[in-house]
Amino acid sequence: MMPQTKSSLWNRFAVIAQPYFFPTVPGAGWSTLLLMIMLMIFLFGALFIFVAGIITAANHFAPSLTAKVASGLTSLVMDIFHSRSGLLVAAALAVPVIVFTGFSRHLKARRQAWFLLALVLLLSLCVTGINVAFSYIGNYFTNALVKKNQEMAYLYVAVYFSGFLVGIPVVAFYSYLQSYLGMRWREWMTGEFLGNYFKNRNYYEIETSGLIDNPDQRIMEDIRSFTRTSLAFLLIILGSLMDLISFTGILWSKSRLLVMVVLIYSAAGTLLTALLGRRLIRLNFNQLRYEADFRYSLVHVRDNTESIAFYQGEGPEVAHISGRFRNVLKNFSLLIGWQRNLSFFTTAYSYLPVVLPFLVLFSLYFSGKIEYGDMVQANFAFTQVYAALSLIVSQIEEITNFAAGIQRLSTFADAVSPDRREAAGIQSEPADHFALDRMTLMTPDNARRLIENLTFSLDRHDNLVVVGRSGVGKSSLLRAIAGLWTRGSGIVQRPPLGQIFFLPQKPYMLLGTLKDQLRYPRLQQHIPGAELQRVLETVRLDDLAERMGGFEVELDWADVLSLGEQQRLAFARLLINRPGFAVLDEATSALDRENEVHLYGTLQRLGIHYISVGHRSTLLDYHDCVLELQGGDQWRILPVEQYRKTLATP
Repeated sequence: MMPQTKSSLWNRFAVIAQPYFFPTVPGAGWSTLLLMIMLMIFLFGALFIFVAGIITAANHFAPSLTAKVASGLTSLVMDIFHSRSGLLVAAALAVPVIVFTGFSRHLKARRQAWFLLALVLLLSLCVTGINVAFSYIGNYFTNALVKKNQEMAYLYVAVYFSGFLVGIPVVAFYSYLQSYLGMRWREWMTGEFLGNYFKNRNYYEIETSGLIDNPDQRIMEDIRSFTRTSLAFLLIILGSLMDLISFTGILWSKSRLLVMVVLIYSAAGTLLTALLGRRLIRLNFNQLRYEADFRYSLVHVRDNTESIAFYQGEGPEVAHISGRFRNVLKNFSLLIGWQRNLSFFTTAYSYLPVVLPFLVLFSLYFSGKIEYGDMVQANFAFTQVYAALSLIVSQIEEITNFAAGIQRLSTFADAVSPDRREAAGIQSEPADHFALDRMTLMTPDNARRLIENLTFSLDRHDNLVVVGRSGVGKSSLLRAIAGLWTRGSGIVQRPPLGQIFFLPQKPYMLLGTLKDQLRYPRLQQHIPGAELQRVLETVRLDDLAERMGGFEVELDWADVLSLGEQQRLAFARLLINRPGFAVLDEATSALDRENEVHLYGTLQRLGIHYISVGHRSTLLDYHDCVLELQGGDQWRILPVEQYRKTLATP
């Protein structure tokens, strides 16, 4: 559900953004805000000291030139240092240091983030300061031209080029550090989201429940957009605030009426734009989802090309993909329609300020109360203040896109949160054997009951085979034993998951080398090549390494190996990891009887006990007990020999 209020959107943003700068503890939001304010105050004070030092040095080494270029500026600086204002400057440096020292315990692991943020904010203040300086240079240069004062005109051109040389590296490093901080922030957030995504098998829960669409896009694109846009908006807001403070003073000195005009004009425009732009948030949210669905359908075809080709399913696939693309176009049509309607207003809103300040100042200029340079500077100041106050109007499309991204990232964060409470369901208890106590198993959506009141206890040394007609819940039972499906009730007793190895019918082939395939999931373990070759020979894949180019070659193993080879490779993986127990879900379905006998015999010889699911009657030869699922609460567990007799009975 989309957020209904600005505060809820802000809260969602804060929950995602704040942990990079401050740990999630009680009062963290207010603490982060306080630190941000303290940082700004410190940077203001430090920048003032730096500028004052430059002015003092210039007055000392070139007093006449300083008096011409910035008359009265030196005395203003001296007056500040010799008055109570000097105490404010000192406090601006001391108080933030004290505050940050008080929070040092929480900030110890986040020093790089605050250091980079401080550099970016400092350069942002420098950019604003350069703009203010250029406004005065433009004023004096224009007045020199009007008065035909050639000496002063050339002097201010030289000052302008000097400022230009200073501004180039400031702006270049400002852009670079902004991107660098965004990259580091994205790195941290991606690590956090990935950790939570794989924690407690959240990735499996998300996929089976279907509550969160396209988690891959949210981790890759939404996090990248979030960090980049958050920094951009932070700096835009900061720059707008600085422009508002700096240029409102200039504007006030030229015309108080002009200040009132820009305030009223900007407030009215912002209010109307916000009302018109609310609809865009939902449309942008849907656009992100439909685009991701369309992309996923194309990836799905790429991952299943052979199956589609065998079925000659090109027609249905094209129809399905085209349907998703139509959703993209339909929503985009609505989106650009609303953007068009909003553009009617924002375009008209942006045209009037071109002449509005001149209209207000004409009477003062023609009456001789202000000079032409003052009117030019006032127009520049008006433009800066107008732009600062019209932030929502100028950034409305970016804001609505950003709000949609926050919503997607926030719902994903909720889904993988470590604090998310698990719904009551099937409970797991540690034991040295397998046992079920009155277990009822539901489908992941709770729509259908698969198994009801299943109870049995398996001796530690017994091997169990689960049989039953297709769809009765055999594989689902294994998922419940593994803790993947918890929908239902009852208790599962099992050895620790670290002692159990699960082999599905379609083995997982990871992206990596042949050595990685064999060591998975414990890739950190070192196994000599001779040992790997010996295991391959045990599962009758003697020539696999030689045929594929060695153990270090990387291939798309799911494509280059047949299903039978993949199943034998999975058994090799099991033998390398040597667990105490194995759970086999039709793990030999693609093998001939000879290979099946060989692999099960190997497990028995190594003392690895197992639970199997399968349809072949030949599986009975390798097990001690049979669990037959008949549907619902109908089931029975028998020794193999007794179960064989029931099969023989007409």
